[in-house]
Amino acid sequence: MAIFEYEALTQGGRKMAGTLEAGSVDQVKEQLTEMKLTVGSINLASKKTIKSMVGRNEFALFNQQLASLANAGIPLERGLRELADDAGTPAMRRLIKNVADDLESGMEIDAAFEKHSKHFPVLYGRIVKAGVKTGKLSEMLLSLNRHLEMGLLTRKILLDAICYPVFILLMTIAISTGLFIFVTPEFRNIFDDLGSTLPDITRFILSITDHIIPFWTFTGIIIASLIVLKTCLVRTKGGRVFVETIYMKIPVIGRIYHYSMLSRLADSIALLISSGCDIPESLRLSAESIGNEKIKQESDLVSQQVESGESLLEAGQFCSTIPRLFTYSMHNGAQRNELQDNLYSLSNMYELQARAWQGRLSGILSPLLLFLVGGFICITITAMFMPMVQLLGDLGG
Repeated sequence: MAIFEYEALTQGGRKMAGTLEAGSVDQVKEQLTEMKLTVGSINLASKKTIKSMVGRNEFALFNQQLASLANAGIPLERGLRELADDAGTPAMRRLIKNVADDLESGMEIDAAFEKHSKHFPVLYGRIVKAGVKTGKLSEMLLSLNRHLEMGLLTRKILLDAICYPVFILLMTIAISTGLFIFVTPEFRNIFDDLGSTLPDITRFILSITDHIIPFWTFTGIIIASLIVLKTCLVRTKGGRVFVETIYMKIPVIGRIYHYSMLSRLADSIALLISSGCDIPESLRLSAESIGNEKIKQESDLVSQQVESGESLLEAGQFCSTIPRLFTYSMHNGAQRNELQDNLYSLSNMYELQARAWQGRLSGILSPLLLFLVGGFICITITAMFMPMVQLLGDLGG
């Protein structure tokens, strides 16, 4: 089988171009004839690859523009052609044109987007297809943009919680290493000339100077080993569960990570419910889209029990990562026909909790690290000058 590029005319006389997969040119002609198209030209397609990835912000802009065109009543294929002409980068332009070609060749909407799944979010094709079928494509895409913003927000919360303390820690390492390599050796020469007995704290600091390079070399090996170990673990299901368990057990940061995942889960379920998916399917697909293995396992378990006739409240009682409040709120929402509103409320609640714990982390960890940095530098300076103070005291006596 090969990919062929074709040009043809519709029954209305509109020029049309696209690609088809077939075994020969004759098979392509047969397929185009069955589609009631007048064949113009058929050529073997050259392989075109998108060398650069599409950025999140660029995709969010594309999705917003597509929602606006859908709201204006423009057909999806034509809307994609219009957006391809206005795309900001060649990679995005080529990607949109490829999807439009696939749609015009008769491919299903979800299959066309799934074909380029590396560049589109999980479930994007399914959501677009549901929007087209229900006539609510614009609303679906706007809801999806909100979901994308939620994903970016949760990542920002996690990065903000970690980056500043890590930056201070790295600054501490750089300052202390500079002191031990360039400053304390000069004091050692002075102490050797004095020939006096050094205080215990001074001898301790000088001993650190002697072993600072081997210490950081050993530390670097340990860190590199942990990175390699994590990379190997995340390739297996059991390894991912182990890594996620470690994340959640880290004080404060574990809560931020957990609440961020729950916020994204609730928002994703609400989006899929609005697209017409039932509760079990929404749970499974949402858990898959956020990429947390523990939540995925529990979501599969809850979905199976709901499909077997159990209520959400009963199905969620054995979950540990998904709180009982989560399933209880979903159960009440389903009973009162307010499931989507309840899910959005859950998403906002967990987002606020993640932000609150992020504020606590910044309020506690940053001053603590600054205090430790200042204290360590103060001890080092005191240790270096204490022998001189003793010498001056002896001379005064």
